Amino acid sequence: MGGFWAGVIIFAPFMQVHRDIQQLPAFNNAVITIGTFDGVHKGHQKIIEQLKKEAAAFNGETVIITFHPHPRRVVREGQSPVAILTTLNEKISLLEKQGVNHLVVVPFNESFASQPAEEYITDFLVARFNPHTIIIGYDHRFGKNRGGDYHLLEDYGEKLGFLVKEIPAQVLDDVTVSSTRIREALLNGDIDTANSCLGYDYHFEGHVVDGNKLGRTLGYPTANLVVEDADKLVPGNGIYVAASSIVNRESSKGDDLKPYTLDQQPSMMSIGIRPTIGKSDRTIEVNIFDFNEDIYGQVLRVYVKKYLRPELKFNGLEELTDALAKDKEDTLAFFEGKKV
Repeated sequence: MGGFWAGVIIFAPFMQVHRDIQQLPAFNNAVITIGTFDGVHKGHQKIIEQLKKEAAAFNGETVIITFHPHPRRVVREGQSPVAILTTLNEKISLLEKQGVNHLVVVPFNESFASQPAEEYITDFLVARFNPHTIIIGYDHRFGKNRGGDYHLLEDYGEKLGFLVKEIPAQVLDDVTVSSTRIREALLNGDIDTANSCLGYDYHFEGHVVDGNKLGRTLGYPTANLVVEDADKLVPGNGIYVAASSIVNRESSKGDDLKPYTLDQQPSMMSIGIRPTIGKSDRTIEVNIFDFNEDIYGQVLRVYVKKYLRPELKFNGLEELTDALAKDKEDTLAFFEGKKV
C-alpha cells in the first residue's frame, strides 16, 4: 500500500475511509472506538453494535480508529509478531458491511507510538475528532510506554467536554479469546471453530503463478497461489474444502487479462510441502471444479470452508490420484449439504 493511498477518501455506501489524519472532516457528534479490529469477528461486532446504539441516541456519527500496520509489528517489546486475520482491504470491506459511518486508518509508526498519553488525548483524539463519546475497554492503554488508561481519559473528558463509556468486560474477553482462538483454530485445521467465531468464511488472496503442472497430468489442474501479504495468516497444512473467486483483472506484470467470471466456485485446496513428490517448499494449490481457463497473473480469493484431512505421503502417484478422487467426492458432498 503505497503513496497512492495517502489522503484518499474512499466513499462507500455506508462508510467513508480516511487515511490522512491531517485532513479529517468535521464529524457530527462523533462516537469513537479505537482498536485493531483484526478479523472483525463476532466479538468486534458486539462493540460495533454498542457504538451504533450510542450514536443513534443523539444522531451522531460512528467512527472507528484503527492502525496500519498492526501495532505489534512496530512496538514489540518482548511480544512476538502476530499473523493478521484480515489485510487492510479485507478489514475495510468487513467494517463497511457493519454499517459504520467512518473508518480512520492511522499510519502506526514509532513516532505515533511515542506520543505522551496526554498529548495523544489532546492533540490526536480531541483536536482531530472532537468526540462526543469515546467507547473503550477498561484495560485500554495508549501513549508512550502505554501510560494512558481509561481513568486518564475520563479525567480529560470531564475537563474537555466529552463522555467516556466502557466496553463491558465480557465483550472484551470475548474479543481477546476469539482472536486467539481463531488464529489457533486456523493453524490447527479447525475451520468450523474459526468460521463460527468469525461469523463468515475465512479467506485470503494470492496471485496465480506457474507451478510444475503435476496436477494437470493427474486430472486435477491447480492454481498455485502466492499470498502477497506476508503478514496474512495462512491455515495449517492439509486438504480443504474451499470456494474460489477472481477478484481483479490485473496481472502482476500489468498485462491485460481475459475477464473471466468466477465467483465462489466450488474448489478443493492443498496447503503443504507435497511429500509424495519430494517437494519441501510450502505451496498453496487450488483445484477449481468445472473451470479450466488460463488465469495466470490473476488474483484469486479463496474462502476456506472445511478441513478434510492432513497432508499425507502416498506410495506413488496412483495412490495420490485415488486420494484426490476421494477428496473431490467429499468436497462435492459438502456443497450438496451432506455431512463430511
